[in-house]
Amino acid sequence: MSKLLKLHIILFLLAFGTANALQKHSQEVYEDYEYLEAIDSVATDNANVLPKQFDNLSEKYTGDDFIYQRSKASSGWWTRFKKAVSDFLKSLFNIQNAGQASRATDIALKIAGVIIFLLVIYFIFKAIVNKEGTWVFGKSSDKKIIPVTDLENNIHQTNFKALISEAESNNNYRLAIRYYYLWLLKGLSEKEIIDYDPEKTNSDYQYEIKTPEISEQFAYTSYLYNYIWYGEFNVDQTQFDKAKRAFTNFLNSVKA
Repeated sequence: MSKLLKLHIILFLLAFGTANALQKHSQEVYEDYEYLEAIDSVATDNANVLPKQFDNLSEKYTGDDFIYQRSKASSGWWTRFKKAVSDFLKSLFNIQNAGQASRATDIALKIAGVIIFLLVIYFIFKAIVNKEGTWVFGKSSDKKIIPVTDLENNIHQTNFKALISEAESNNNYRLAIRYYYLWLLKGLSEKEIIDYDPEKTNSDYQYEIKTPEISEQFAYTSYLYNYIWYGEFNVDQTQFDKAKRAFTNFLNSVKA
């Protein structure tokens, strides 16, 4: 290839590259021009925007529904109490985290609530139930039941026949059956059939009785006693006479 041809090729490439560079530069200039025109148009539009005038809003929107700022209300007694408990637990257990102290306070208050509830139920129960296991607010004749504990501790020195006679004259049949039962225990104890103890139950005495016939009679009279005394049923003359007959027959058989 001749030197002249090579020179022509080089001049052609330089000319072509220069033309492309000029074209690209003119394109960028054109785009920058369009961008500046857009900015200028927006600025012109904004310059033409006028501020909107509103009427007095404070007069139009009045009332509690449009009050968004409230004064901070003072803490109630429960909130103050919980804070006092929380501070106490923090000091007692050296709790640094506020969340842990809050959870510990909730747990402590729940436990205290359960304990207080159980204590209230216990004292109510103790208040309305007497030592014999019967309701205090029962029949008016039940007031005579209170001294029976002293009789239980002194059955061997008690004249049950006189007590039963007095109870019958007052139509207090339940109390008369109570005396009959204690009188029966006195007789069984004197015959050494049972070992009397005020703390023992009917089942304890039933277990001590070895004679089948006496055991059967004791089971029946114990049933009558539990039904009439602890059941708190109204016992009429006919029912009392039937129960009285069972007790007197048993007492006579024990004495024989």
